[in-house]
Amino acid sequence: MKITLEEQRIEFSNQPFLATPLAGLIVWTIIGFAGIFFSDFVAVWSIFIGTGSIVYLGLFLSKFTGENFLDKSKPKNEFDTLFLFTAGQAILVYAIAIPFFLVDYSSLPMTVGILTGLMWLPFSWIIKHWVGIFHAITRTLTVVALWYLLPEHRFIAIPFSIVLIYIVTLVILKNRKKI
Repeated sequence: MKITLEEQRIEFSNQPFLATPLAGLIVWTIIGFAGIFFSDFVAVWSIFIGTGSIVYLGLFLSKFTGENFLDKSKPKNEFDTLFLFTAGQAILVYAIAIPFFLVDYSSLPMTVGILTGLMWLPFSWIIKHWVGIFHAITRTLTVVALWYLLPEHRFIAIPFSIVLIYIVTLVILKNRKKI
């Protein structure tokens, strides 16, 4: 018997959604420390390499959060595919971040910080919960504000603000009522 799209959405929404935000939290923490202890050159590379590795770290962490993204025995869910498309969208927007970075390298924490957070909006729609809207809007407003307010500390303030937003997001996800 084929399950409906709404049943798939409910099944998808009942997952814990901890692995990927934990991966983001870990990576952005490392990026922030790179901004403190290393040159801007190293901080730049930590953003490119770190954000590119979030998906792989999330795959690894999913084994410990009960999500196990690589479990081939789980039935196919269309919302898993949609979520992968939103991740692909976040990767494609590097086409905006890279040219801006080539003009002003200090733009990288802002552009990547905002663009990789956009996937939270469709996530909110999928699970019918406000957490993704909170994450995307708070992240965007905070990152832009810090980019203007702390120009000398962009590689530190922006990553650590994203870490704080991830912490709040994880608490919300952990305590949300499942459908």
